[in-house]
Amino acid sequence: MGKVNRPASKSKKSKDKSSKPSKASTQKAQKAQKPPTGKLQTPASSPRPATREEHSQETAQDYVELIADLIATTGEARVIEIARRLGVTHVTVSRTIQRLKREGLVTAQPYRSIFLTDLGKELAEESRRRHEIVVEFLLSLGIPESVAQSDAEGIEHHVSKETLEAFLRHLGKAKPRKK
Repeated sequence: MGKVNRPASKSKKSKDKSSKPSKASTQKAQKAQKPPTGKLQTPASSPRPATREEHSQETAQDYVELIADLIATTGEARVIEIARRLGVTHVTVSRTIQRLKREGLVTAQPYRSIFLTDLGKELAEESRRRHEIVVEFLLSLGIPESVAQSDAEGIEHHVSKETLEAFLRHLGKAKPRKK
């Protein structure tokens, strides 16, 4: 079903020009004041971000990690395969890929393969490494492999740099932390 164009209803209240700006204009102004992202901050490199931004970063990390995996295993990453692997629609993937393009993480053209930029490759490698550390830590605690893999998918996005370093110390893979 398409959108139905309806005439705008006229408000019975008179609009005072000295009233507050609309919510939409305030949001546009705030968006315009935001500096360009350039590099996505991860929970390990910044104070705890707002939930919406955090979810956006999780999504970006999951997508670039999957794109890197698809390129490594099949030679290409396509919208339909990403949608199949993530269990979402191709429209969802297309919209997310457009956002990742704006953030400088991927390059893509319609009906073609998706490629990671250098920044996207860096984020994919960082995400993969975080995932591996969390999985190894959980396995060292006796968690079954399938459970450790599943749990790591959520934990990897929220664990701080300090906690990752503690995981590595526990695993005997890092230098002791200086106090």
